Amino acid sequence: MSADHRVKTRGTGAQPANRFHRQRIETASDEWPLDPDDDLVPDSLATQVDDEKVRTIISTNQSPDVPFEQSINPYRGCEHGCIYCFARPTHAYWDFSPGLDFETRLIAKTGAADRLREAFDKPGYRCKPIALGMNTDAYQPLEKQRRITRELLEVMRDYRHPVTIITKGGLILRDLDLLAELAADGLCSVSVSLTTLDNDLKRRLEPRAASPATRLKVVRELTAAGVPTSVLLAPMIPFINDAEMEALLEAAVGAGAQQAGWILLRLPLEIAELFEDWLQRHYPDRAEHVMARIRDMRGGKVYEGAFGKRMRGQGVYADLLSQRFKRACRQLGLNQIEPPALRTDVFRRWGGGQLDLI
Repeated sequence: MSADHRVKTRGTGAQPANRFHRQRIETASDEWPLDPDDDLVPDSLATQVDDEKVRTIISTNQSPDVPFEQSINPYRGCEHGCIYCFARPTHAYWDFSPGLDFETRLIAKTGAADRLREAFDKPGYRCKPIALGMNTDAYQPLEKQRRITRELLEVMRDYRHPVTIITKGGLILRDLDLLAELAADGLCSVSVSLTTLDNDLKRRLEPRAASPATRLKVVRELTAAGVPTSVLLAPMIPFINDAEMEALLEAAVGAGAQQAGWILLRLPLEIAELFEDWLQRHYPDRAEHVMARIRDMRGGKVYEGAFGKRMRGQGVYADLLSQRFKRACRQLGLNQIEPPALRTDVFRRWGGGQLDLI
């Protein structure tokens, strides 16, 4: 498939080679143009889903850049198709391409709720907040049919276990009943990812994610239901969406958000190739300018993965973004009060008929 071929409602039509394969297949041009009606280059591609029976469900994290130690990802791959998604390279571990495969060949973790109960029931388990859907979105379209995320939340409720969620999916409002119940006990918080207020840019950048208006509706309805809800401007991309920073924060405040954060675009491994291809297809007039600025903020490289630098970058432009963010938050009244930590003292264990009395 040619790198510039567009697959309808998908973030990319490119299929970078799996970096773990010792042999690669490359397309050689015979100077004949590809036929757009050929089955090898379809205009659209259906989502395929494989089931995975996992033995464990909780992953642990030791990175100082993220505020959680435990996480659960109900799905591998993500149908939202965000071209910048930092999780794309992980698809290579499952013998798939981080390109189009990441959006169309998904893996659902069946039995996830049972594995979570087993983990909670272990005598040695220590209750710490679990971040739900940190690698791929727990509320991507597949969740509407599979309901794995909802089943996990039901376990959290039963065990009174704290949970945090980051999403750009409007489907989260389906679970407002569970989230409100957890939040009433200080056991839940949600962060909504805001990237742009421009619907056209959203369709190019995040083809199957919720619209900007829907994400603001999520903030508004969660807040009204008593669920602590923040926004995350992620990622900020030079000369693509960074000019919207103040407008995004203002819209978030209008929807009821009291907390906000931001993350600079990250391009590890195959994402750099995919993102540069995306720039050439959608913004060829500024592609070189965008990449030059990214390198300025990454010490001359496309990506710098060192802890403490990868989320914010460095240099004059990165500092300017940080200053703009802090100034806008101060003017809008964001981040003025430290949100209370989620509770861990009400956790109860049901395994074997035993209930921890609080």
